[in-house]
Amino acid sequence: MNQFETCDNREELERQYKYLELLKKVVADLKELKNRDITACVETFGCQMNARDSEKISGILKSAGFKVIEDENADLTIYNTCSVRDNANQKVYGRLGRLSTFKKQNPDMKVVLCGCMTQEECVIEKLCTSYGFVDLIFGTHNIYRFAEYLFYVYEGIENKEFDDSDANLYKKGNTIISHWSETKVICENLPIDRKYPYKSGVNIMFGCNNFCTYCIVPYVRGRERSREADEIIKEIENLVKDGVIEVMLLGQNVNSYGKNLENPISFAELLRRVEKIEGLERIRFMTSHPKDLSDELIEVIKNSKKICHHIHLPLQSGSSRILKKMNRVYDKEKYLDLALKIRREIPDISITTDIIVGFPCETKEDVDDTIDVIKKVGFDNAFTFIYSKRTGTPAAEMPQVSEEFVKEQFDRVLKCVQETAREQVVKIEGQTLPVLVEEVNKQDESLLTGRLENNTIVHFKGSEDLIGKIVNVKCLECKGFYYFGEMI
Repeated sequence: MNQFETCDNREELERQYKYLELLKKVVADLKELKNRDITACVETFGCQMNARDSEKISGILKSAGFKVIEDENADLTIYNTCSVRDNANQKVYGRLGRLSTFKKQNPDMKVVLCGCMTQEECVIEKLCTSYGFVDLIFGTHNIYRFAEYLFYVYEGIENKEFDDSDANLYKKGNTIISHWSETKVICENLPIDRKYPYKSGVNIMFGCNNFCTYCIVPYVRGRERSREADEIIKEIENLVKDGVIEVMLLGQNVNSYGKNLENPISFAELLRRVEKIEGLERIRFMTSHPKDLSDELIEVIKNSKKICHHIHLPLQSGSSRILKKMNRVYDKEKYLDLALKIRREIPDISITTDIIVGFPCETKEDVDDTIDVIKKVGFDNAFTFIYSKRTGTPAAEMPQVSEEFVKEQFDRVLKCVQETAREQVVKIEGQTLPVLVEEVNKQDESLLTGRLENNTIVHFKGSEDLIGKIVNVKCLECKGFYYFGEMI
């Protein structure tokens, strides 16, 4: 399914469509030569932003004539990588070992790496040194040039058909590389292959200005760049015409949306405009930084009939001392004041969070503060992570804590999260609530799976033709983080 987004660089857009036409011919010639479809696989690692980028990559591939499949043993395999934690990098390196076996069996196979991980120069060096079979490496800023780069993979980097403005494009060994440290271009008016026909992510901004000391994102995604509100509205209107009833507005920190525009607009105001779109039934957003979540935004969510009553509000730590070392800009008291204000103003809201355990210099007393916040806020769910040292971030140079300490404290935090989450989720037991039906249950095909407005998952019996529709379901049996229910 192809859907078109917006672009503020028409000349660049035209150039990429010319390369897309050239790539189509390359694929057509290969199909004729091999007398079969030319296959491509896109593997996504990481967050919703990466998932959205993979939809763009897949859209370009399908438009060029590739048959997109899920088997990595394809004619072309793309890894869209994540680098938020070091183990994400290690996972990719491990998977590349598998691809090397496939490539030995099929020397014509092409391998591409892109995404956050490939924004790090040390990673590019390692890939070129230890994984020289990779054909193409590019990052997060130049994804819109994918068709052009892929054309070079098949036809040679010297065969540029049009004037090239990519001064950072070069070849090392057998690998074509384009590494951009930053960009101001927002060019998205290219084919996109949505995973779901009834819901879609929508990028409203790119990059991050916060520089949390543990985080690599500002270095790999660049500084904040907001899209124009009119272009966002136009994209969502087109999505609704194509059958979408739920959108997820995406940004590393959506609460700071619009500040860098020529005519600034707040995120709350953007939400007001999105809500006016006829045919759109649900609005979600991710992620919110606590330091920028305004009273205006709380009021907009409270009074909205379409904005889902769910906020993902990363805590990271409940210790003011550790929060300062993390450069989070708020302390324990400010976070609690904000979270409890949201609970007061929107009583039925679901609040989820991120928590890091084992940050440098962390003590048991610091973890006690985190557990205190978990109990007082009563999170509906929490993504709890063990701190992962990221080379290139300030926290990597701080004194690290022992693995034994981390494991003990992680277990304490996880147990508390599970207890408070169940207390929140069980509150809706017996209620009949609207559920957006998302898919047939993967474990039991007699069941459907959907989400409540507060993001709780519900499994219930129903026919497959309900997928993409909102139905009323009675929440009968709480299973901790999800429910079994009955359609009413």
